[in-house]
Amino acid sequence: MQISTCSEPITRRSFLAGTAALSLALTAPMQAVIENTAEDTVFELRQYTLYGGKRDTLISLFEKNFIESQDAVGAHVIGTFRDLDDPDRFVWLRGFRDLQARPQALEAFYGHSPAWLAHRQEANATMVDSDNVLLLRPSSSPPDFRSPAPGPSGPRALYGVTIYYLAGVDEAQFAAFFRQAVLPRLNASGVRPIAILMTDEVPNNFPRLPVREHDRVFLWMARWPSAEDYASFAAQMRGWSGWRDKAPEAVLPALTRKPEQLRLKPTSRSPLQ
Repeated sequence: MQISTCSEPITRRSFLAGTAALSLALTAPMQAVIENTAEDTVFELRQYTLYGGKRDTLISLFEKNFIESQDAVGAHVIGTFRDLDDPDRFVWLRGFRDLQARPQALEAFYGHSPAWLAHRQEANATMVDSDNVLLLRPSSSPPDFRSPAPGPSGPRALYGVTIYYLAGVDEAQFAAFFRQAVLPRLNASGVRPIAILMTDEVPNNFPRLPVREHDRVFLWMARWPSAEDYASFAAQMRGWSGWRDKAPEAVLPALTRKPEQLRLKPTSRSPLQ
């Protein structure tokens, strides 16, 4: 075997080109995972409470073993995140083609996947609770989870999720109010939600994994280039005045409670970056 002794000087251009190529090589498999979600109609927003100091342990296990193995059986991992407001919270989003595909995919993964069977005890040992799960469907338009590729310096994006609790409010009425009163303000601020979802009010068809069947929610999710950009938007949003003025009386109960807001930082191998 011959070893080349040629040593061309490394220029800024060649360094950036090499970095970009490496970034593309690393993100291409994750982009393929995202493409698999294009026809998904059922989603789970999963928030896990973990034992102190165990979040990085779970993320490492998850990224090495549970992304491609779930995708292969039809349980599409859309995004994995650190909750920026809780060091012991791991949040992830999963999609399925439809309700019929969900139990089949989950049985294939949790019942038969070598990756899960080999590492489930390690994963479960990090968790205080894994039952904080919302089963969701699109409000109207399907989500668009495609995200820009990270730059050479690495991803800095932040995802925000705003969750309204509907209680007894009709979901169609709330969705109409959101489109008329909230969405135009978001768009005027330069925010384009990548997903607008609501509770899928059907029985949980995989009871081995509990979901919050009695919590009816409406949520939207968007991406910001950085935490600073999100903070700027959040300050604007706090200053909104009068946006509830024309809300139908039947919708008001869902607006008197402040929505739950999540600030989520993608993990290094999250399909969403």
